Amino acid sequence: MTKDVIEAILERRSTRRFKNEQVPMATIGRIIDAARWAPSAGNVQPWEFYVIYNEKKKYELASAAANQRFIGEAPVIIVVCAIPEMTAARYRERGRNLYVIQDTAAAVQNILLAAEGYGLGTCWVGSFDEPLVMEALDIPRGTIPVAIVPVGYAAETNEPPARRPVDEIVRIIEQPDKQQL
Repeated sequence: MTKDVIEAILERRSTRRFKNEQVPMATIGRIIDAARWAPSAGNVQPWEFYVIYNEKKKYELASAAANQRFIGEAPVIIVVCAIPEMTAARYRERGRNLYVIQDTAAAVQNILLAAEGYGLGTCWVGSFDEPLVMEALDIPRGTIPVAIVPVGYAAETNEPPARRPVDEIVRIIEQPDKQQL
């Protein structure tokens, strides 16, 4: 890994064009390892990761995601799934409906940042037909796909997107000694 975490956060972009170059399986393994180290409520770790290299399956996923062809063109795809009942067993409805989504979202973010650290492009895709993704990957009932993440070497460099100013999004309740953020 060549980037520190702040650099990876600031340089990460959504990649929708990939080079026709394979990603080493060892690198994907390290990215998945980063995902499994994401925080989760009560350390339940209510996730599963499907890693797809199969060309036919990649295009099935692209089709299930409103025909976003770039998904199928990525060298590898990681589908992050949530298992709500794992979290519900400990945290009931709040675990089933909120914590499991927060937990898997943290795992997705770790995937995005680890991939960026390894010089890879990704895109967090949430727009897809859940039953079609489940069918394509033979995902069991009770496991829910949360994100499709195509991974590969970026074929283009995107400009940073606009961000709202800090003073527009932060509400300080008590400011110690007039320090600035």
